[in-house]
Amino acid sequence: MYEYDVFISFQRAATDISAWIRHHFHPRLLEVLDNNRYEDVRIFFDDQVRVGAQWPAELSSALQRSRVLVPVCSPKYFRDEWCLAEWATMEEREALTAGPRRDHRSPLIYPVIFCDSRNFPDWAHARRPRDLQQWNHPFEHFQAAPAYLEFHQQIKQVAAELEDLIERAPEWRDDWPVRTPAPEPLKRARRPRF
Repeated sequence: MYEYDVFISFQRAATDISAWIRHHFHPRLLEVLDNNRYEDVRIFFDDQVRVGAQWPAELSSALQRSRVLVPVCSPKYFRDEWCLAEWATMEEREALTAGPRRDHRSPLIYPVIFCDSRNFPDWAHARRPRDLQQWNHPFEHFQAAPAYLEFHQQIKQVAAELEDLIERAPEWRDDWPVRTPAPEPLKRARRPRF
């Protein structure tokens, strides 16, 4: 069964993007979606992975049990193996659930632009991402700025569009494929020097 309505995908090494998601994007999106829907809304953001948990396994399980992927895009997103695997996972699910003509498939990827979309690949631009660059301030005090009201209005539009994708998501299957990057080879332990 689905556990999450939305899986937020982002380049984890980017601390400003992580802070923006944690302080602004995730809480506002959750609030608006939850207010608009009858069912309780659950959004996966990897800050929720328990300490001591096996991170790749938790991530894979959450992705398989999510209805829609929301990639928070930056140029480095498209160089990150985990981000690309998450995108490819949902693309494959879209292909598996497409009708016989293959052009009538429900989109399961809703990208948003955090910064500099000039360097995105063409296949990402084809998804017509929502541009949130104007409101990409990671600092908590952004909530006190007048521009935060505009940001909140943008989130309302994002939520309305996501509601439609969530409603049209295919029935859950326990055999949904999940792509993960190849594991890095183990490094040899160095001998201590005395």
